[in-house]
Amino acid sequence: MSITISTVNVNGIRAATKQRSEANRGLSAWLAETESDVVLLQEIRASEDQALDVLAPVLEQGWQLVMSESVVKGHAGVGVLTRGAPAAVRVGCGSDEFDPTGRYLEVDLDTPIGPLTAASLYLPKGAALTSDPKDIAKHDEKVRFMTDFADHLGRLVRRRRHVVVGGDWNIAHAEADIKNWKGNLKNPGFLPHEREWVGNLLASGWYDVMRELYPDDAGPYSWWSWRGKAFDNDSGWRIDYPLANKSLASRAVKGAVDRAAAYDLRWSDHAPVTVKFE
Repeated sequence: MSITISTVNVNGIRAATKQRSEANRGLSAWLAETESDVVLLQEIRASEDQALDVLAPVLEQGWQLVMSESVVKGHAGVGVLTRGAPAAVRVGCGSDEFDPTGRYLEVDLDTPIGPLTAASLYLPKGAALTSDPKDIAKHDEKVRFMTDFADHLGRLVRRRRHVVVGGDWNIAHAEADIKNWKGNLKNPGFLPHEREWVGNLLASGWYDVMRELYPDDAGPYSWWSWRGKAFDNDSGWRIDYPLANKSLASRAVKGAVDRAAAYDLRWSDHAPVTVKFE
């Protein structure tokens, strides 16, 4: 009696499903082989019709897709792939500003371990606060999202069912979550107020499942820049992860990052993060 849940930022569903070589057959091949029951997708960057089209081969194998596309064409977009139809689907977190932008989606599922709410999140990247108007706008947007979303998470964690929110949080919480943390102290994703925000979530009843399972590990990282030797040197960030409420977190038995074996076998700059619960 178990359920396995993955989360992955696909960095564009059309690019991720493209076969890049005989050895790199893309996201569709990974979906055909994974043992996951639920896959949370972020940064789909396509309309629902486009996503359904490129995922047609895996949908024919039994996967079902629900998604929330952004009103901004080719931007953001989140989805949930499941082996069976969800009992309910909800778009957004109650924010008039962010709900239409394809950043949050949750589904209710009946699973072997009991009723489950699984949500896919793509949190804004943000920016360091400088005098540049663009940086100010990006910084403030992320703060507004975190404020609205924290209110939603405060309600969600109290639900009397299993709950998991997985996705690209665009925040590494601790020094162990970045290979070069000293060089990123002033960069978005590792700013003090962002790390404090995640810390407050963990203090309010959410559990960082991967960190709970592997408290002493560096990483395991889930994102590496395409540039330079970041991937080859494993100079990554752990910004993709599931947070679970107590009832579900207590059932986590193992987790893994499905890191490609080589740079040219990647189909996204992120790797799937998978946790098994039983």
